[in-house]
Amino acid sequence: MLAQRTLSRRLPQVALRSTTPRASFSQIHSLKAAENDDPLQNGGYQNPPRVKRALRDPYGGWWDQQERRNFGEPVHEENEVLGVFSPEQYTHVTSRKAFIQVGGFVAAFLGLCGVVSLFYPDRPSAPKTYPDGLETELGGRNAVSARKAGEESL
Repeated sequence: MLAQRTLSRRLPQVALRSTTPRASFSQIHSLKAAENDDPLQNGGYQNPPRVKRALRDPYGGWWDQQERRNFGEPVHEENEVLGVFSPEQYTHVTSRKAFIQVGGFVAAFLGLCGVVSLFYPDRPSAPKTYPDGLETELGGRNAVSARKAGEESL
């Protein structure tokens, strides 16, 4: 009798769990997303052309002279890269010319090092020698050692 009561209570709960779908991913939502024609996925925001504002005419009569932009002008998604205070684009030297200049500098530096090593003078003096050796010159094996740091003088 006790087993029948337990089964009768648990059976509806188990049946309820198995019939309720618990999918966290909805296929209908994903199919609707495929219909959306927005390759940039920015919600239909008008994205202006990618032009650095530092390259714009500084005397163009801008509403915001510092950022060289007019009132109500849409801002590009990468505004932090295209703004006036972003790092400069160096357009005055091509990459090929820059590599030639760096290579020339390295060749000149290594050439200078080679010339200096060829003409650098030898040691101006000969090493000092002692007739009986350095140990005898310093007092021999039984010599009193020098005073160490922290010892009091006599």
